[in-house]
Amino acid sequence: MAIDRDTMFTWYGHSCYEVRTPGGKTILFDPWFSNPRGPKPADQVTACDVMIVTHGHFDHFGDCLQIASRTRPAWPAIHELSLWLGRNYAGKDDVIGMNKGGTVEVRGIKVTMTHADHSSGDVIFNAAEAPVYMGEPVGVVVELENGFRFFFAGDTALFSDLRLIAELYRPELAFLPIGGHYTMGPREAAIAVEWLNVRHVVPIHYGTFPILAGTPDELRAELARRGVAAEVYSPEPGGSFS
Repeated sequence: MAIDRDTMFTWYGHSCYEVRTPGGKTILFDPWFSNPRGPKPADQVTACDVMIVTHGHFDHFGDCLQIASRTRPAWPAIHELSLWLGRNYAGKDDVIGMNKGGTVEVRGIKVTMTHADHSSGDVIFNAAEAPVYMGEPVGVVVELENGFRFFFAGDTALFSDLRLIAELYRPELAFLPIGGHYTMGPREAAIAVEWLNVRHVVPIHYGTFPILAGTPDELRAELARRGVAAEVYSPEPGGSFS
């Protein structure tokens, strides 16, 4: 089954995804290209029109400053992260501070910030002994130029308000973590797919380290056990689907 929405999705390992939109824009999500499974170095990334970072852990914040300093994307960010970027990023004029429940339109793309049940903050560049707080973790609903909507959950546990995301925004596709330990695993992700009422799902945040043990096949099995008809897309790092 193909999504058939004139959009190309490419996985670069962990939670790092590149989306090429129907209007020719490039969106990068949680751009930790230097993850252990990453097939493409961050210094080879040449295009980013919209940058989305779901929270301030190193494995999501990753290589974003290096990439953004070259490509100067529009960058919708939760309020506290936008404040930090205002002091530490040369392209601060392209940062749009926002918060959960809000929607912004940047470069023809609509971005709505949603809840995620996780934590945020890290020891950034070894500049402090205590973690730097980057604001609460978020998910996002993205609407592309042709009206295609998808949900990128970031890191999260299962939470019942996923039903509200389905009712309010009606995404067709969901990116959900399945690794377990730090996030939901395949069992919980299958429930999330059911609550979101999506026909297409993309696992993220798995396989990078042994502790992230959930697999796409386990997600498929859990979906089948629940009688949920959703296609699971799981390319190898560097692989794409559309």
